[in-house]
Amino acid sequence: MYCIGKLGRGDANDKNRFSYAYNCQIVMHIPTLMDILQTYVSHAGLVIVMQKIKRNTPALISGSIRNLFYAVLACVIFFTLPVRADKWVDLSHIFNDDTIYWPTSKGFEMKKTAEGKTEKGYYYSANDFASSEHGGTHLDAPLHFSETGYGVEQIPLSRLVGMGVVIDVSRRALKNRDYQITIKDITDWEQVYGRLPNNVILLFNTGYARFWPDREKYMGTTERGAAAVQKLHFPGLHPDAAAWLVKNRKIASIGLDTPSLDYGQSKQFETHQILAGAQIPGFENVTNLDALPPTGAMIVALPMKIGGGSGAPLRIIARVPSAGLRD
Repeated sequence: MYCIGKLGRGDANDKNRFSYAYNCQIVMHIPTLMDILQTYVSHAGLVIVMQKIKRNTPALISGSIRNLFYAVLACVIFFTLPVRADKWVDLSHIFNDDTIYWPTSKGFEMKKTAEGKTEKGYYYSANDFASSEHGGTHLDAPLHFSETGYGVEQIPLSRLVGMGVVIDVSRRALKNRDYQITIKDITDWEQVYGRLPNNVILLFNTGYARFWPDREKYMGTTERGAAAVQKLHFPGLHPDAAAWLVKNRKIASIGLDTPSLDYGQSKQFETHQILAGAQIPGFENVTNLDALPPTGAMIVALPMKIGGGSGAPLRIIARVPSAGLRD
C-alpha cells in the first residue's frame, strides 16, 4: 500500500491520522480501477465500468462521498479516455438464389420489372419478389405452432429488441450433426457468466453458419420435397431444455444458426410447440454469432410485419460495445 497525498488536514502522527489511512485505502485500489478503465474505454461501456468499479470501491467510502466519487469518476471516463466506436454486426444471411429454405417450401424469387433510364432521363429500378415465410434468416412467430400464439404483427417489440447472450455449443455440435442443446449446456454457461438475465434474447452458436449456403453440409441434404425432410441432419434445442427455460428463466426470444429450433430429425417439433405455447418467438438461420461476445451485445431483430403471419424474413443485427469486440 502507498499514498499519493492527503485529502484531510492532518498526517499519520496527529489526531487526524484517520485521514491519512483513508487516503491510503483509496490509492491501494487504484491499480484495480485502472485495469478496469483501460479495458472499458467506450462511452457505451460506461455503465459496465461503473458497475465493476462499485464492486472494487473500498467499503470505507460511504454515503454522499461514495456517490460523489462515482459521479466524478464517470465524468473523467466519459470526457478523457479514448473513444472507441461500438460495432454493428449483421446476423442475417442475404436473400438470393442461394438462400436455403425448408425442403417443402418455395424458395426466394426475384423478377426485375424495370431497370435503366426512363424517357424523362432519370434512372429507375424496381423488382417483384416472392418468398415463403420460413426460409433464409427468418422469424418463427408463436402462431407457427400455437393456435393462440402471436402472429408476426402481434409480437411485442420487447421480445425483438434487447440484450443478448450467446451460448457456444459448436464444439459438441460440429462433432454430431444431430446434437441437441441440453440443460447442462445452459447451466454450464451460467456457471461462468451468471444466471441468464430476465427478458434476454438467447442465441445459440452451433457453428453451422460456416456451411451456408451448402445445403448438404448445412442441413444434411440437397433434395427438395416431403421425402427430403426425413434426410435432414442439423443441431437444435432439446425439448427438455426448452421446457426448462420456460419454467425456470424469463426469455424474450431464442435464436440459433441452423434451419430450425428443433434438430433435423425431429418428428413432432416439440421444442417449437413448447416455446410457441409460451409466446416465445424463434430466430432461425442466424449467422455471425461467433463475432459476438457471450454477454453485452444489444440485439435488434425486426421481421417483415406480415399481418397474420406465422413467420417472416428477418433482419437481425447486434450492437457490440468496443470492450466486447472479437477480432
